[in-house]
Amino acid sequence: MAELNPARASKPLAKSASAFRTISEVSQALDVPQHVLRFWESKFSQIKPLKRGGGRRYYRPEDIDLLRNIRDLLYTEGYTIRGVQKLLKEGGIKSLGESLERSGQAKSSHPTDPQAPAGLSLKQRQTLEAALSELTALRAMLQGS
Repeated sequence: MAELNPARASKPLAKSASAFRTISEVSQALDVPQHVLRFWESKFSQIKPLKRGGGRRYYRPEDIDLLRNIRDLLYTEGYTIRGVQKLLKEGGIKSLGESLERSGQAKSSHPTDPQAPAGLSLKQRQTLEAALSELTALRAMLQGS
């Protein structure tokens, strides 16, 4: 039985920033289970890891950035999958990064947006929507006169 080199065992090999990553490496880096990454792949057509023999996935740095943005929007900002899909459809990957940068980590939604982050009760949301409707009507009146 050969002994392991303790110095080598304690230091994992570092990869360059441009290296491809396996699903387990991405899962650890993003603190998201592997099955969630595979599920997101089915929900977001923009996530396209390279697949090798046996279906083994290799993620590019751009894929990892996109996954990180999706994770932040879903878990931190409270967006729904449909909300993130809409955001991607409207502006692509770039809009996700800009959305997260705008307010230090995102909060770039409107109270009337059904995909907006949770946090308001239904009654609060309805009150805000009614106030917004009144303000919109007043603005239209003022612009018309």
